Amino acid sequence: MRFLILVLLLSAGLTNRAWANDPTIFLLRHAEKAEPSPNGLPNDPDLSPAGKARATRLVDVLKDVRLAGIYATEFQRTQKTALPLARKNMVGIATIPAKDTVTLVAKLKEETDNVLVVGHSNTIPEIIKGLGITEPIQIAETAYDDLFIVILHPHMPQLIHLHYP
Repeated sequence: MRFLILVLLLSAGLTNRAWANDPTIFLLRHAEKAEPSPNGLPNDPDLSPAGKARATRLVDVLKDVRLAGIYATEFQRTQKTALPLARKNMVGIATIPAKDTVTLVAKLKEETDNVLVVGHSNTIPEIIKGLGITEPIQIAETAYDDLFIVILHPHMPQLIHLHYP
């Protein structure tokens, strides 16, 4: 049901920029991460098989959204979550350090088109707040299905919170 609502919202207006000239920022936490491997970096795990599948499904969820850019942190789980959409939209992934949300928020406020941000459970709420949304956002450590859409109206940004499969 939630997926159907997302599809209806996207097809009803978010993909048709004629209704507004306001940039739309899509934000999500990286997909499910794998358990750290003994040979890998403990703070930089890869995506799990479920995470890889979720990253691929994200392409279908946002298939009608033209993204002008994608931002992700330096960690492979955010990069690999964004990669299928980057390929589909033929855009690069701009890497912003996870600890530098101030710089990312400043860049997002300058955007003039649709962009995607792939971050972490602790950075996405901070970015949303920096974009002017006063509603507190919390992402559970086990939640990977949140999709936040911030429409940057000049005087009052709007937030849409959805879930994707």
